[in-house]
Amino acid sequence: MSTVVQDSETIVLVVRKMQLTVKDVAKLLNVNEKTIYRWLKQGGLPAYQLGNQYRFNKAELLEWATSRQIGVSADLFDEPNNAQININGLFQALTSGGIYYRIEGDNKESALKSVVGLMRLPQEVDRDFLLQVLLAREAIASTAVGDGIAIPHVRNPIVLHVTEPIVSLCFLEKPIDFGSLDGKPVTCLFTLISPTVKAHLYLLSRLAFSLRDEDFRKVIEKQGTRDEIYAGIKRVEAGIKSAGVGETPPQMQTAVETRKES
Repeated sequence: MSTVVQDSETIVLVVRKMQLTVKDVAKLLNVNEKTIYRWLKQGGLPAYQLGNQYRFNKAELLEWATSRQIGVSADLFDEPNNAQININGLFQALTSGGIYYRIEGDNKESALKSVVGLMRLPQEVDRDFLLQVLLAREAIASTAVGDGIAIPHVRNPIVLHVTEPIVSLCFLEKPIDFGSLDGKPVTCLFTLISPTVKAHLYLLSRLAFSLRDEDFRKVIEKQGTRDEIYAGIKRVEAGIKSAGVGETPPQMQTAVETRKES
């Protein structure tokens, strides 16, 4: 799904915000460039066309890959001036947001309403507004990532004025249809709220990697205890840290079967 950009001022803005090229995306998704062009031709991969060139947004790319259970390189964590950004890890964000069980809801809207009502948010945050933004995001494309898991989040996190990243994990009382690509109803929601775009991308990346870890995913699927879930997050994040940015630890390597075309 590519958007053609023609206005000159818009082109400048797009180039500044979206520095990823086809070559960059091929490296991040561990496929060759022919595969990227094939996905573009099929209309699925989100991109912006500038003349004969394509540019990609990291957040949109990560959402697209996660929804299709395609692994991405840990290079996606590497941000310019990242050392100057104070971003707590996924464990801290989940501790701040909390883990909840048996959340009520008969459909997507009522389930998200229950989740928003439980979230530990600053008083000044308008919860009704947050709910509408989450629903609007779902209307664009489902945040379900398969195997009964969804990651509701806001595409423009700055509008919420939260002071720190928050991830709330909610296990639903009833399975709900979220329009997942694998057709499975959702029973688990990781709702992510961030104060900045970089924090949003950082946490979304770490959550995507965590859900590719087989042992952690099993804990989520069985709706494990809070201690089991927190321990799983700690273990996965320790693996990321020990490997370093740009390296994927062995236990996190994906099993995605993507055919590499020569």
